Amino acid sequence: MAMRAAVLSDDTLLSRLDLGLNKLERVFGLVSGLAVFALMFLAVYSVGGRNIFNAPVRGYVDWIEVMMPLIAIMGVSYTQRDGGHIRMDILVGRLKGRMLWMAEFVTTAMVLLLIILLIWGSWAHFQRSFDFGSPLWSRDSTIDIKLPVWPAKLIVPMAFSVLALRLVLQLWAYTRAIISGTDEPVAVPLIEDAATIAAREAAAVTGRENM
Repeated sequence: MAMRAAVLSDDTLLSRLDLGLNKLERVFGLVSGLAVFALMFLAVYSVGGRNIFNAPVRGYVDWIEVMMPLIAIMGVSYTQRDGGHIRMDILVGRLKGRMLWMAEFVTTAMVLLLIILLIWGSWAHFQRSFDFGSPLWSRDSTIDIKLPVWPAKLIVPMAFSVLALRLVLQLWAYTRAIISGTDEPVAVPLIEDAATIAAREAAAVTGRENM
């Protein structure tokens, strides 16, 4: 069972925006999960069709190509909110108070700058593919069954834009934490020690996580 990081909430505007954005992130994550399920079903159908009826799914590789952004990108903001991306917890975990939040602010700001560049680049990549005057509005397509590629290319800047909003909220939260000096800011994943993580994992396994 996947574990979620501790993300606190209260009645402030920041927390309400955090929870509201998390609903969108959950929808994106659900779409990503459904894409994984659909790809698994497609693989079974293709193998079964090839072995039983000698008729595999036509354009199987093409379908994988256009579905891959759904699987790889759609859940990136949801993972960021829960602190699931690769982090230097061994180093950052040694910091406390304002020093910790300053370090988190700097690293988050660097990621936001990178994501803004990726949004700009991926949007330009989508624009090169999309054309109202072309068949299926696409200047390019997959090699085998000629699926339009622009929907898959549009997914990338969409998902990164949601991630950018998440990073802006986290920068806001870290700024508040730096000013106030609190140990428990809202809307950001909190670093937990090994004992706390182990206790939460045990509670999840036994079904008592929310009891």
